[in-house]
Amino acid sequence: MVLPAGHTVRAPRLGDEDVHALHALVRDYTLAVTGAEDFSLDDARDELTEPGFDPARDGRLVHDGTGRLVGAGTVHRKNGGGLADVDVVADDVAVRRWLFDWVLGRARDAGREAGHQEVTVHHGCYHDDEALRDALAEHGFHVATTFNRLRADHAGPLAAPEPPDGVVLRVAGDDDAVRRAAHHVLMTSFTDHFGFARMPYEEWLEQHERRPAFAWSWLWVAELAGSAVGVLECDDRFAEVERCGYVAELGVVAAARGRGIAKFLLRHAFAADASVGRAGTLLHVDTDNVTPALGLYESVGMRPVLVIDAWRRRVAHRAEV
Repeated sequence: MVLPAGHTVRAPRLGDEDVHALHALVRDYTLAVTGAEDFSLDDARDELTEPGFDPARDGRLVHDGTGRLVGAGTVHRKNGGGLADVDVVADDVAVRRWLFDWVLGRARDAGREAGHQEVTVHHGCYHDDEALRDALAEHGFHVATTFNRLRADHAGPLAAPEPPDGVVLRVAGDDDAVRRAAHHVLMTSFTDHFGFARMPYEEWLEQHERRPAFAWSWLWVAELAGSAVGVLECDDRFAEVERCGYVAELGVVAAARGRGIAKFLLRHAFAADASVGRAGTLLHVDTDNVTPALGLYESVGMRPVLVIDAWRRRVAHRAEV
C-alpha cells in the first residue's frame, strides 16, 4: 500500500506534542462515531507508554502535507508476543489501508522475534462504525465477541454494602501482600476470558504504576476464610469525559462464585464512586463471558449504553491465515 502524495510517516515520540495530537485524532473520531468524546488525554498517554510498547517499533503516525496528524497505528504485544492488540485510526481510506498493512506486519514480525510462527491479532470496533467494520473485514478479521458498556447512575451518596458472611474486604494501598493477592486472583479468575494473557507480577505492577487514572487505594481484595477470592479494581479513565468511575476488573475465583461476592464488590464500587461525587459507574462486559456476568450487572440496575465488537484474525510468519 502507498500513502497519498505529500503524506509522511514516522514513529511516535514520548512527548506532549504527539500525546496531544493523538488525543485530538482519536477524540474526534470517537465523537463522530458515538456522539461523545470517548478518549481522554490520559488514554493517549497510556497508549504510548504502556509497558512493553516500544514507540520506535510498535507505533506509526501519518501526517498530511500540512503536518496535521491524520492517522495512527499501534501494536501492543501480549502473552509473550503470541497475542497482539492493534489499533488503527484514520478517516482516509488509503491511510487506513497503509496502517492496517503496517500493524499486521509488525504483529507478525514481533511474534516471529519471540519465537511464534503464528500470532492472534485483536482490534476493537464500535458496532456502529461501518467504515471500520468494512476495513476490518477487508483485512481478514472477523467478529470474535461483543462487549457492552454498562452504566449505573448515582443521584447522590450511597450506603456501603454489607459483605457476605465470612467475607473481609482489604484495600491494596501500599500493602505488597494485598497487591500480590489481587494479581493472583486476576490471573486465576480470568483464565478462560476473551483476550486473557498471563502477566508476571512485576509487569502487572509496572503497568498499574504507570497509569495516571489509577490509584492503589481503588483496588480491593475480598477474602474468605483467610484466602483471597475476589478482586475489584476501579479507576478514573472516564472521569474527564463522563464524570463516571470505571470498574476495570471484577473477578472472583471459581470456587467462591455463587456466594454474592461479585455483587457485593460491584455495589462497593457504586458506593465508592458516589462518595467522591461521580455521576455514575461504567464497565465493559463480554457477552460471551464464561460467567453470567451480564445478568449480574443488569440485576443491580446497570444498563447498556454502547456496543463494541472485538475482531480477530491470525497472522503467520510464512503465510497469513
